[in-house]
Amino acid sequence: MDDSKTRKARLMLTGLGILVVGVLVGGGMTAVTMLGGGDDDPRPGRSSPASATVGPSTPAESRQATMTPDKARKLVVEKPTNQKDGLSNGFSEGPVGAISTAVHFWEEYAFLDDRKARQQLEAIVSPDAEGYVDEKVSEVRKLRETVGLAPSGGTPAGITFSTAVNAVRATSLTGTEGKVVQVWMNYDRYATRADGSPDDAPLKDEDTDLLLKWRDGAWKITNDPEYWQKRSFPRAYFPDSNVSWADGWQQVRHAD
Repeated sequence: MDDSKTRKARLMLTGLGILVVGVLVGGGMTAVTMLGGGDDDPRPGRSSPASATVGPSTPAESRQATMTPDKARKLVVEKPTNQKDGLSNGFSEGPVGAISTAVHFWEEYAFLDDRKARQQLEAIVSPDAEGYVDEKVSEVRKLRETVGLAPSGGTPAGITFSTAVNAVRATSLTGTEGKVVQVWMNYDRYATRADGSPDDAPLKDEDTDLLLKWRDGAWKITNDPEYWQKRSFPRAYFPDSNVSWADGWQQVRHAD
């Protein structure tokens, strides 16, 4: 979740009739099957990428060249073992555990409630990330002020939000050890009125990344400069793109 990568996002606070133009921050690993160094090229715009040119190839190479995130096997996000401090937790030490931590956190993050956001951040941010929690809480408060709410408080009554992560790109920043990972996520966010009617302007196809490291038996968000400078930036995610698949994007689904 990096200030240099803040994104303007439009949310409809239905029920209040307020069009929110907020700053939502991102935080990012390459698919489990592709753990290793990331692509350092800057991300291109979101025009649909052209398919890779394929010359004479073996059947296996041809299948790989035409594979897309939508065709490939989905990455199953682990079930949490418990809930604490407003977050799911208890994920495994391996790469799927890191991805599961990131996905559950982002889908549960109280991006418009500064008190709950602080509780969540204090539970998941690494203790050595000095000032990080306060920085993120400050961003929540600025967003609230932007949409005409008091700086501190909960989500407006009668409105609920839901976030769904569509795909991830995960990369180990410590080689084969996999003790620090960057997890990019592509996600949608929706608002719902008290009467159950949907958001007229949902946030769709957004990207964010988190850095996580294994510490004290759990994955923790970190902003350690040693690893921050190793962050990579992916190609745009499209479910039907072989370029997105080759870059490491994998669709996710929650365990049953």
